[in-house]
Amino acid sequence: MAAASLQCASMPDTPPNAPPTPGAYAESSIRVLKGLEPVRQRPGMYTRTDNPLHVVQEVLDNAADEALAGYGKRIRLTLHRDGSVSVEDEGRGIPHGLHPEEQAPVLELVFTRLHAGGKFDKGSGGAYSFSGGLHGVGVSVSNALASRLEVSSYRAGQVARMVFADGAVLEPLSLQAAPAGARKQGTTVRLWPDPKYFDTPALPLASWCRLTLKPGSSTALLRRRCCSSASGVAGV
Repeated sequence: MAAASLQCASMPDTPPNAPPTPGAYAESSIRVLKGLEPVRQRPGMYTRTDNPLHVVQEVLDNAADEALAGYGKRIRLTLHRDGSVSVEDEGRGIPHGLHPEEQAPVLELVFTRLHAGGKFDKGSGGAYSFSGGLHGVGVSVSNALASRLEVSSYRAGQVARMVFADGAVLEPLSLQAAPAGARKQGTTVRLWPDPKYFDTPALPLASWCRLTLKPGSSTALLRRRCCSSASGVAGV
């Protein structure tokens, strides 16, 4: 039997940078998501999206890990009427100097880069021997899915502050001497979860008592009828 021959029609060459026609699959069809954009595109891959409880818990886990490491025992969790939540701890304060390799403030990297954190190298130069949360993913995901996030880090007699909007830097790092009578160390994070990423923006209050807390620490839960931030964003 004679062997069948396969004849292939030659395909027209397509310039590599030509814009794709509708339904076409070309080089320019491929998108490369950078920064926190993957989280905002597919939030369900990184956190629960039924309500914002999980993104708040990631902030709380960071505070609880500081308490577990022996730095402070009290954590204050405040539910504001405008839908924002603040977490205040007595830990060491997130470092705010320049990262030796990235040459960006560490405080910025923690909130804007996935997989940036002090929980990877346990026992070999890392900041923790044990920790909870998503190990460097959590708090950046919280920032990505928040319409606004404010952080203040009290450390070495200074207060470092940054503000983010939709995961990006809104107000760059500012440093000032800690005012007289201010606490010596710790971190305060206040975030406004963006309702568009969740089935409901309401936080299930019944779940707060089941949040993972660490031995030796205590958490105070406060609910405020009205509130305002230092930047003048008023509660309703």
